[in-house]
Amino acid sequence: MARYTGAVCRLCRRENTKLYLKGDRCYSDKCSYERRSYAPGQHGQARTKYSDYGIQLREKQKVKRMYGLLERQFKNYFKKAERQKGITGTNLLILLERRLDVVVFRLGFANSLAQARQLVRHNHFLVNGKKVNIPSYLVKVGDVIEVKEKSRQVPPIVEALEALPRRGVPGWLELDKENFRGTVKTYPTREDITMPIKEQLIVELYSK
Repeated sequence: MARYTGAVCRLCRRENTKLYLKGDRCYSDKCSYERRSYAPGQHGQARTKYSDYGIQLREKQKVKRMYGLLERQFKNYFKKAERQKGITGTNLLILLERRLDVVVFRLGFANSLAQARQLVRHNHFLVNGKKVNIPSYLVKVGDVIEVKEKSRQVPPIVEALEALPRRGVPGWLELDKENFRGTVKTYPTREDITMPIKEQLIVELYSK
């Protein structure tokens, strides 16, 4: 499967917002966006005026990059959200938050979404006592996500848990730090998703 292998700090600069793609580095003085908060490239500092379509496209690209998805994956989530009852934009964000790699990151078992995805792929987690290594697995209410016994001393997981107080755990999840275990108490609401996202722009873009 194709994946982005370039410098991820360029993505934050392109979207003109911090996407927190590099974990601890994004909170430090080394953050590239803090140093150069303009678009990458030769004409990055030039003033850019976007059309309505351009604004919608940038919002879609921003959310895609936040969750580390490709276009086909993202569009499939949108189609699924569209078929569900309720507000399409909110449904889309809830579906994205329910991904296993996102839940692992939110629980504090990884410092970034990319790291969470890699840890899931490498079989470090159990869901309801069973091995799950699919990052796109959608968790349900009542699911228990835990670090495998043999993986509890893996340095990235230990370091991520130590840095957790800086981020905190969202209210729809419950963390048992002592036992390396988290529980999905309920599905997230729009208020639980605090990232600067204007999902209505994405709905408008795909509805054209």
